[in-house]
Amino acid sequence: MTTIGRCSMAAFGLIMTTAACGSSDTPGAGTELPRIDRAPTPENEFTPVELETTVDNLIIKVNEGTVEPMQMVVLLKNLTPFFASIATGASRAMGELEVTGNVLGPTDQSSDTTTSQDIQNQQIRQAVADGVEGIGIAPYGDINGAAMDEAVAEGIPVVTLDGDVPTSKRSLYVGTINKSAGATAGKTLLAMLPPPPGTVIIHGNLGTSWADGYNRTLGAWQVIEAAGYTPLVSEAVFHEDETFDVDSIKSRIEAADPPVIGIVGLFNVSYRCVMGADAAGIPDVPIVAFDFDPKTVEYMREGRIKATHTQRQYYQGYLVPYILYGIKTIGLDGTKEILAPLMDADADSTVNTGIDTVPFDKIDAYDDFLATIGVIQ
Repeated sequence: MTTIGRCSMAAFGLIMTTAACGSSDTPGAGTELPRIDRAPTPENEFTPVELETTVDNLIIKVNEGTVEPMQMVVLLKNLTPFFASIATGASRAMGELEVTGNVLGPTDQSSDTTTSQDIQNQQIRQAVADGVEGIGIAPYGDINGAAMDEAVAEGIPVVTLDGDVPTSKRSLYVGTINKSAGATAGKTLLAMLPPPPGTVIIHGNLGTSWADGYNRTLGAWQVIEAAGYTPLVSEAVFHEDETFDVDSIKSRIEAADPPVIGIVGLFNVSYRCVMGADAAGIPDVPIVAFDFDPKTVEYMREGRIKATHTQRQYYQGYLVPYILYGIKTIGLDGTKEILAPLMDADADSTVNTGIDTVPFDKIDAYDDFLATIGVIQ
């Protein structure tokens, strides 16, 4: 696996080699390792008990057989705070499993997406050439499908996380189910609203080319409309200059009929909903958000954002090495049987890590939870 590190460092940056880092440290094939024995996660009101229990059950099943050495790699889009939490989880799991492997990603998101996609495809192929036995990947999309399928054709299981390529031959997807996540955010806001009629602004995405954003928006739209309110989407703009985004929210609020009585933001820039509401002269409108951006937290502490919804990216990273190891030792079907409590009812290849709903008065409790798993979001 050292070749992967050398190949990727110059172009992409390297985070953490785990456990045995070179081939000379790797036990020979068929060598039985000590039983897997992970330290329990301290309990907190935000601890995902079902998820933690599922990992424990997978370890129990794996320990019934021969625990063998393994090489794997986890490839991320970047190492910004969102993906840094994934890297922490993946590295911890790989250390507990005592596998040989790397977690790789650039320290900065390249402005040239095509170049980043090409490099990720190169990393997949290099990992295959280096004899990797499992690949976890946060893919850019269909552009990675061919390289992923090449790995599968070589007998190497591939598990996606954060984003998915469902048309590929990957074994499983691990992450947020965006339609249900959007519905959850919508329901959080509904509990704060007066009876209909009224318009609810959704800071979301209606472009079907970004399936995750579209599905999250659709989930919120459907629960809001079903409750008798009028949903109105303000398309999120992720440019660093917030002006256009804020002006768009303001114009939607001013044009709404009936008047706006609530706002739900569905992405990490959800804090801009507060700015848009202020610009439109409705500072007291209930607002709920998504993710845990520092500006979102600041507005929560001021009581301006009533709740946010965070993806469990640490657990996405943490699960993937255990799943890859499970596929190697007890097979895909055996692994899926253990993962059944987390599997999406509508997709038998999707592992739902869920989301956390964090009220504005629970920020400190959530920070305490993050401290127990050693991440910052």
